[in-house]
Amino acid sequence: MADVETETRGEVAWIRLNRPDRMNAYDQAMAEALIEAVRTAADAGVIVITGTGRAFCAGGYLANLSDPDPAELRGMFYGSLRFLEEIRLSPRPVIAAVNGAAAGGGNELVVACDLAVAASSATFGQTGPKIGSAPVLGGTNLLAAQIGEKRAKEVSFLCRRYAAADALEWGWINDVVPDAELEAATTALAEELLTMSPRYLEVAKISSNVWWNQVRDNYVSGLGMLVQAIGSDDMIEGASAFMEKRPARWPGRQAPPT
Repeated sequence: MADVETETRGEVAWIRLNRPDRMNAYDQAMAEALIEAVRTAADAGVIVITGTGRAFCAGGYLANLSDPDPAELRGMFYGSLRFLEEIRLSPRPVIAAVNGAAAGGGNELVVACDLAVAASSATFGQTGPKIGSAPVLGGTNLLAAQIGEKRAKEVSFLCRRYAAADALEWGWINDVVPDAELEAATTALAEELLTMSPRYLEVAKISSNVWWNQVRDNYVSGLGMLVQAIGSDDMIEGASAFMEKRPARWPGRQAPPT
């Protein structure tokens, strides 16, 4: 079973994250496979990204953070940027079909896509400061352009979960549909895009990348800080607490009540 599956339906390329055993969280190798899938799908008219099982994507694979290999983790961090950048630089519109939880880097994947349709049961949110990381690839920067700075800080600082209906109201996503109608609604949106000029859709997409381009240097500096913090006490404790399903005991903070 491949970690990433691509299915062509007419002029629409469906790219499916296929690791339901870990909520479609990706490691470096899976990030590389996603980059190649998006790049190859540029021959289609529209690209759709979705997940298998109950999650859309839970971001980076957290086992790497609780016992980090610096070279591997650095590769995953920068692989994440290259994956999101591949979406932004693709000449084709990219739709996120959010079938379930979009958490951490999975939410940043939604932020990076051009359009997003969500199942009504889908949830959204960041996980960074709660698990020993920070959402520097969209959650702390580009999301503010989509939902406003105060809302984006709430999302990235507090690590809450938000319902699809709230995400729609805030401008985070474009539409919410019943779970059973997600693929049909996404297909209808893709078919509407296919009636447009591909040349001028590409022009419109490149032009709309203005906010992405404005914050790209911030992505790189944020990744640099994350790389320097690999193996830090906070990273190891946050990831360990998440994997062990317990409150984190942050260095220098009073222990949480038992």
